[in-house]
Amino acid sequence: MRSEQAHVAGLYERLDAERVLAKGRFRSALRFEGTPLERDDLVRATAREVRRLDVADHGLCFGRLDAVSGERFYVGRIGLFDEDDDYQPVLLDWRAPAARAFYTATGANSEGMRQRRQFITRGRRIVEFTDEVFGRPGEAGRGDEDAALLAAVNAPRGEGMRDIVATIQAEQDEIIRLEHRGVVVIEGGPGTGKTVVALHRVAYLLYTQRERMERHGVLVVGPNPAFINHISRVLPSLGESDVVFVTPGELVPGLRVTAEDPQDVARLKGSRDILELLAAAVAQRQRVPETPVEIGLREAPSRIDAATVEWAREEARATGLPHNEARATFVEIITYVLTERALGRIGRGWLTRDDKPAWERVRGELVKELHEDDVFRATIDELWPLLTPETLLGSLFASAERLAAAGGDPRLARADGTAWTVSDVPLLDELVDLLGPVSALDGAAERERRARAEYASRVLEGMTGRADSMDDEDHLYATDLLAAEDLAERFDEVDTRDLAERAAADRDWTYRHVVVDEAQELSDMDWRVLMRRCPGRSFTVVGDLAQRRAPAGARSWETVLAPYVPGRWVYRPLTVNYRTPAEIMAVAASVLADFAPGVRPPESVRASGVAPWARQVDDLAGAIEEFVLAEAGREGTSVVIGPPGVPGTVSAAETKGLEFDAVLVVEPDRILADGPRGAAELYVALTRATQRLGVLHRGPLPAVLAGLVDTAG
Repeated sequence: MRSEQAHVAGLYERLDAERVLAKGRFRSALRFEGTPLERDDLVRATAREVRRLDVADHGLCFGRLDAVSGERFYVGRIGLFDEDDDYQPVLLDWRAPAARAFYTATGANSEGMRQRRQFITRGRRIVEFTDEVFGRPGEAGRGDEDAALLAAVNAPRGEGMRDIVATIQAEQDEIIRLEHRGVVVIEGGPGTGKTVVALHRVAYLLYTQRERMERHGVLVVGPNPAFINHISRVLPSLGESDVVFVTPGELVPGLRVTAEDPQDVARLKGSRDILELLAAAVAQRQRVPETPVEIGLREAPSRIDAATVEWAREEARATGLPHNEARATFVEIITYVLTERALGRIGRGWLTRDDKPAWERVRGELVKELHEDDVFRATIDELWPLLTPETLLGSLFASAERLAAAGGDPRLARADGTAWTVSDVPLLDELVDLLGPVSALDGAAERERRARAEYASRVLEGMTGRADSMDDEDHLYATDLLAAEDLAERFDEVDTRDLAERAAADRDWTYRHVVVDEAQELSDMDWRVLMRRCPGRSFTVVGDLAQRRAPAGARSWETVLAPYVPGRWVYRPLTVNYRTPAEIMAVAASVLADFAPGVRPPESVRASGVAPWARQVDDLAGAIEEFVLAEAGREGTSVVIGPPGVPGTVSAAETKGLEFDAVLVVEPDRILADGPRGAAELYVALTRATQRLGVLHRGPLPAVLAGLVDTAG
């Protein structure tokens, strides 16, 4: 123990020294005098190195491998090297190929290793270690092999998910290091560690494919804010910060979800059939006037009639451009018709096309006059309005007449069209592409750019017009070195946000890799959003079809993925439950067998020795309070899960992906009353506990929970 502690202490000394050097390099980068782009790249690179070293304090070194050849390798959270010995590794990064045997070597296949030693640490101090010697017959020593794992799974839960770099198991390690550029589907029941395996896979990919991934980052999508908060510490703890964490309701930046759809409405919005409605809603706003609109144009008044608009609309649609961008063609055709008619009247007897300069001069004057005409502008806005996704979809849902005219189901109508739901997010995202940007068309950004350039030009003219300029013909002026537009760009605000902040705020940002957790809940329309975010189709998909509760969710991975990555996805199951004790899993398995009889529950790796209990009570509120007070005096976390309307409880959906030391499930019969969705929710609720499970009920205990022993009320 003493020699190991001395070695680990030496590693921490080396870590501290590297931190000092890294912070010095970061300060130097801030003073770098190169181009802004070079400085920005240098600052980000050195900041990343500082963060990498800062996260290594906890569990810097967690094990040792002794090879048959006599070599010895220490394995840890990051890699450290000896600069005085040709940069030989003194600590292997857990992701390095040489460290893989730490997770995969067994007595049957030692991979050239003689012994594995695992450290249990507290801060910078080793408190215990276990050894496993390979090559022994049978299963001798298996208890030592599992000691670190069991210590981890039995430890009280904290506020967030922890990394598992010290206890990765062989089946998990295989998935983490899987070399597959397409989609990897990880399916596993509750407690199998599928989420944390997916996050470690991201850390591994960022380590092995840094150059390919670092400029685009990674997107992680989780079911709810509580889950995102729960998992968001894992990747930073592994030194990775170029990651954006969002829920499906946050995939359109700046949008605020405030309502929830009924199940039947969510099913309609999640289906690909909704695409026809969106296309029809856009086409509906490209109108033809019922009666001609009179336009005063000099002494040749004209009118916008149905035939002209039909031609303009046909030409605009034929461009294939999004609605807002195609409007330019629509306006161009109508402008052409009106000015041609006016030219014929105004120029009768004195102006012909043969006099091209005069013809174009008069045409230009007419176009300018037309585009400044209030009636003309108002008519164009009515016939082909500039639209945002929010204005189009909000007005569609708020108007039963518009919805019916577009062929929409009347159930989609609602009083407040802009009371956005999670199911609206993929529709709004789809409309971004169908409509195109408004800002690019209204010219505001372009006018601002021109104004800055004109101002810069005046500044440069002032600099070159100085009276005291050199008389020599060879003198240099400012305009010889700098163009007006180059100077204007200097006024642009420098974007100091890191990659994750910039990506999260940009709907058009594309990622190198996307992780989707609780993927069975996503609809066909949700998947369209995600595929747009990752053109390279590099995904880690995590889910459990048996836990699906969303009406528009996945029923098979093949159905979900085949339209996007045919032949480019692989399936990897996880079968061992590391979280849920066998006693609790037996109860949950009876629920699973009732609503998904063909699904095999994961096998628990341990028993807690604490039997789940049930209690029939009259005073539900008092019993809940008693549980909360009892758990408050214990180390760890707890939660009370119940059906809607029960004070002091949260829904099972809000706890998806989370884990607690103790769970109290309230009124299971009311949860089950929601049909197959309710059975899935009860299954989720029962499998959140890592140590203790209790059930409170006022009526009879549901038959699927008959295995629970009722205690006295």
